[in-house]
Amino acid sequence: MTPGRPLLAGKVALITGASSGIGAAAGRYFADEGAAVVLVARRAARVEELAERIRKDGGRAVAVPGDVTRPADMERAVAAAVDRFGSLDCAFNNAGHASAGTVLHELPDEVFDSILDVNLRGVWNCLRAQIPAMLEAGGGAVVNTSSVAGVRATSAAAPYVAAKHAVIGLTRAAAAEYGEHGIRVNALVVGGTDTEMMDALRPAGAAVGAGFGSRGIQRRLADPVEIARAAAWLCSDAASFTTGTALAVDGGRTAK
Repeated sequence: MTPGRPLLAGKVALITGASSGIGAAAGRYFADEGAAVVLVARRAARVEELAERIRKDGGRAVAVPGDVTRPADMERAVAAAVDRFGSLDCAFNNAGHASAGTVLHELPDEVFDSILDVNLRGVWNCLRAQIPAMLEAGGGAVVNTSSVAGVRATSAAAPYVAAKHAVIGLTRAAAAEYGEHGIRVNALVVGGTDTEMMDALRPAGAAVGAGFGSRGIQRRLADPVEIARAAAWLCSDAASFTTGTALAVDGGRTAK
């Protein structure tokens, strides 16, 4: 635990995309900061293993295997949070899917559909399940993972750029609609991060810090926990006057 009062003490957090990368790092970090965590991802064995590891370390965690593209799965995850821990106070909607290297007119429709389904409809499904529970509780905080591709064109595929732009718009709309009900909604503009998804995108043999990471001021990829820390802060009471924002956690990529 962090010295002093943990950042998320007493809160219940739902984290999607929790089987690896940023989501798995967030599961561990949120738990270390005092939250009970509900871990959601398609790969059941991985989220079960992470939940068990958190419990062995003294934290509170439950795994709910599920797919963000299925509304019923997200409703089940929210119900698990309420049934197991009594409420849903915050959520980190982080599940994502990307591709790169193929120009727009050569992309098959199924690639467009899969990217939009996970990155945009997935956030939509999460919000639709999470907000009623937060309204019932009298408030809450949501963080949605966008990207540098959400504020400018990048080398990622065009549908990913479109989806991540839309995530920021959806975030701002939700913040405006539910602010008077005590629900804060923010997005992270995430730069290149050393994750499994990044491994699939960057050229074979590229070193950490090259390619995607070299374009920021810091000229490196983020460690997943660096993104998790920003999400935890936005979910915490320390960010009580922050809503509707797209917070850059990108090593300076969008400052150039």
